[in-house]
Amino acid sequence: MQRTLSILTVVACATLPLGSSMFEQRLVPTMLLGLAFAVLAIAGFRFVEGRDRAFAVVYAGIQLALGFALFWVSGAAVGSVLLLVVLVAQSVLLLPLPAAVVVAAVIPLVHLGMDWVAGLREGLGTLAVTIFTVVVTELFVREQRARAALAAVNELLRGYAAQAEQLAVTQERNRVARDFHDGLGHHLTVVQMLLQAARAQIHTAGVERLDGMLAKAQDQSKQALAEVRRSVATLREPRPAPLVDALRTLAGEVSDAGVPTELKVRGAARPVRAEVEESLFRAAQEGLTNVRKHADATAVTVALDFGHVDLVRLEVRDDGRGLLEKPLPDSGFGLVGLRERIAGLGGRVSVDSAAGQGVTLTVEVPG
Repeated sequence: MQRTLSILTVVACATLPLGSSMFEQRLVPTMLLGLAFAVLAIAGFRFVEGRDRAFAVVYAGIQLALGFALFWVSGAAVGSVLLLVVLVAQSVLLLPLPAAVVVAAVIPLVHLGMDWVAGLREGLGTLAVTIFTVVVTELFVREQRARAALAAVNELLRGYAAQAEQLAVTQERNRVARDFHDGLGHHLTVVQMLLQAARAQIHTAGVERLDGMLAKAQDQSKQALAEVRRSVATLREPRPAPLVDALRTLAGEVSDAGVPTELKVRGAARPVRAEVEESLFRAAQEGLTNVRKHADATAVTVALDFGHVDLVRLEVRDDGRGLLEKPLPDSGFGLVGLRERIAGLGGRVSVDSAAGQGVTLTVEVPG
């Protein structure tokens, strides 16, 4: 915009000889005033722009006085009117819009000294030009502001997009970590317990019994490998068996590993969302894995409760030694991952324990 106004100023100065019958008699003062106005319009405008509002007011006042003087000295030259139009555009850029409108309304008064008919005609024409200039320049200013605001919003959106991408990566990384811990950790724990039992009985148990333990350990290893492939591929394959059947199979695996586990289903089993089913199964895996690792339990009960209309509750209760730490520990990948998984579904996780009275893991999920 500055460059455009500078070009218009130079063009207006070049047209000072046009439309004036007195130009030849007043050549020197006209050109000096025109040069002073042009220098201020180019250099002075750049100096004032961006500074305190008082500088803009002083600049507009000086240019108005110079413009009026130039108009009368030049004999109402067309170029003098064009320079005043440039001042109107600059006023819109420097001053509040009401102040710029005042400048646009004052400029037509330059024709007051003329014959009233000619003055009225010329004044109205000049007023139309100055108002048009105000409108066009204001539209330009608003368009520039809109572009700047849009650029700022786009930059903000790019930042949000980067944050969202990072969050998505973090969430997926956490999901894969939870799946490794809950799925792979469960199967490897069963394999470990089966191998321990086989080694403990290698000299006393028959070949068939040892072979059965090793076969189960091999089957668990295959399932662990399947879990690894599933997590690495970041797939959410639907569980082939319903939740109740999957929990019954899980309870059987734990019983085979040496900890008798019973599954109880309360209420009529009903279909639930796939993510709810997956999370409840993983919660049961986590609870049973912790029982086998830490509880020294002789019996475990897994209870799946459909008794509430809009809620599904899962409990894993053992008769082991319980948790000795108070408050209950809230660290470890298993419990942290389980809380994250259930919180993402709008549910809650609680762990109740007393020394020598076992541990009860309770998971409630909207279903």
